[in-house]
Amino acid sequence: MQTLFSTEGVDQDKSFRLWKETLFDRIGPVEQKRIDDAPFEGLIQFVDVGDLRITRLSESALQTEVTPTTLRRRDNTGSVFVLMQLAGVSTSSQDGRDAVQRAGDIVVLGGRPNVHVSSRTDRSFVLELPRERLEDTLGPTRLYTALTVGGDSAVAGLAMNFLIDLVGVSDRLDPDAAMRMSRIGVDLILSGIAERMARDVPRSLHGTVVVQRAKAYVEANLGDPTLDPPQLAAAVGVSLRRLQELFHDHGRHIADWIWERRLEAAARQLNDPASNHVAVSAIACACGFSSPAHFARRFKDRYGLTPSEFRQAAGPHGS
Repeated sequence: MQTLFSTEGVDQDKSFRLWKETLFDRIGPVEQKRIDDAPFEGLIQFVDVGDLRITRLSESALQTEVTPTTLRRRDNTGSVFVLMQLAGVSTSSQDGRDAVQRAGDIVVLGGRPNVHVSSRTDRSFVLELPRERLEDTLGPTRLYTALTVGGDSAVAGLAMNFLIDLVGVSDRLDPDAAMRMSRIGVDLILSGIAERMARDVPRSLHGTVVVQRAKAYVEANLGDPTLDPPQLAAAVGVSLRRLQELFHDHGRHIADWIWERRLEAAARQLNDPASNHVAVSAIACACGFSSPAHFARRFKDRYGLTPSEFRQAAGPHGS
């Protein structure tokens, strides 16, 4: 990771001001205040992998608040922040929920007022994700902001270890590999959140949460050609009939949803200049289609063009 700011060797009278200025440039406007009298220490590092922005923060005890005023000053209001606690203990408050994060825990803070308090030994990854990406799979962010995904969860642990390893090898990835790896990392995070939402949710939300878990499972397993409604129902722990009812309540058919997501994933790759060297047949396989002919037929039914024609229409630079 590249270092943007370190208090090492910086005059103490200037260190906190410089820290806030650097954080503003990297993450955006927030209000911060110190909550102890010890000398301020901080380190900001970053790496961008594919379309995933990762910032590593080591900081003294601080209260960080996103207010209506700071929200109005943001250039990008379509982002959601995911905090992955590496060390120390922190707390977060948003949408009427209070959460405690310890090493290994994950929490989402959406683009609405929230408060985060870090301890003196706090270290964390801050990931900036498109709100649309989360809400397409998990529903409105208000359902899971300030909801701690515990590090004792197998999925959360896998997501944490994957992101740590990804940061470590990021400088050795070509653009195509970096994009694929970033999407895997996001899928793991979404799966962890969906798993957490399935526990202790209001009864009125249970059906919605089951559908969101099913969508997260589909996103994480698009490349599995055997993925079908019965397998999906088994994965989320309900009968096929019950899952069909829940999808119908949301105006969808399970099989249609799976094929739609596969086709959209394939279209993204065909439209991505970084994937121009990847054969259409390889994209078909990666998105779970049983054969190139099957892929071509479904793709043309959906987009009106064959995969090759779609790629040509996108032009050398994509859209």
